[in-house]
Amino acid sequence: MSLDGKVAIVTGSGRGLGLAYAQELARQGARVVVNDVDAATAAEAVASIEREGGQAVAVVAPVGSSETAKELVRTAVDTYGRLDILVTNAGVLRDTVLWKMSDEAFDTVIDVHLRGTFTCVREAATYMRENEIAGRIICIGSPTGQRGNFGQTNYAAAKAGIVGMVRTWALELKKAGITANAVIPVAATAMTATLPYFAAAVEADAAGEPMPAFYRHDLGFGTSDDVSGLIAFLASDAAANVSGQAIGVGGDRIQLWSHPEPVVTAYREGGWSAEALEAEFADLVGDNLQSVGERFPALPDELQRPRP
Repeated sequence: MSLDGKVAIVTGSGRGLGLAYAQELARQGARVVVNDVDAATAAEAVASIEREGGQAVAVVAPVGSSETAKELVRTAVDTYGRLDILVTNAGVLRDTVLWKMSDEAFDTVIDVHLRGTFTCVREAATYMRENEIAGRIICIGSPTGQRGNFGQTNYAAAKAGIVGMVRTWALELKKAGITANAVIPVAATAMTATLPYFAAAVEADAAGEPMPAFYRHDLGFGTSDDVSGLIAFLASDAAANVSGQAIGVGGDRIQLWSHPEPVVTAYREGGWSAEALEAEFADLVGDNLQSVGERFPALPDELQRPRP
């Protein structure tokens, strides 16, 4: 597989998962537009790619506005002559429970994740369509957007919305040969580093050692590099027939998430009144009420760590 001749934008690629994506795309031959809000971080990301023989340029700007989206695409085209790949990774967290979440905390997360994805994809897709480029749109979701998570109303809304937009874009961009997919990564981040459940995995990673098999296999939890291979594959010609999908990846595991489908269907002549539902709902639904949130298995004793 090769991305030689391709040009990619990766938002939020100064560090962490985004940096791993940008580095892997460059390793596969793509020239990369790196994006971060911090100039020094962006410059180091570019330098890390150049040290490995790749080509990269930085755009220092917060994602969300149409102006930033235009600057990203303009930089790709002005610097490298084209744009083939967009990875929308930029994001922020403002976690708190519903009754304590401020308008600002909600709006900030929605603006960066959801609006930022929309504005960047709109700009990139417009360029690709006008220039007849069979491009690749790769948007980053989250298990929180798929199943919910305590304290993350804003983040869950944004990530669920991203997957919904991807399904729509796959339909709208099909005729142009442009694919749109969502990647659902499960990897060590600054957030998971603070959770005792993941402490043994984070310790191993920090020491340059393999994560325990429980994390990599049972949880599908790994490093940023474990996710980057899927990003590069979806960016390639080999994935030309993959579009509208939500694909989870982490550690040793890959998953294809289903689209929402009804699990129970029933009919009643004349419709379903409140009284009819009261009388029949439990029997109709049975054991099919859907769970919410992620359910983690108990940690093996040897991986237990004391709470700080």
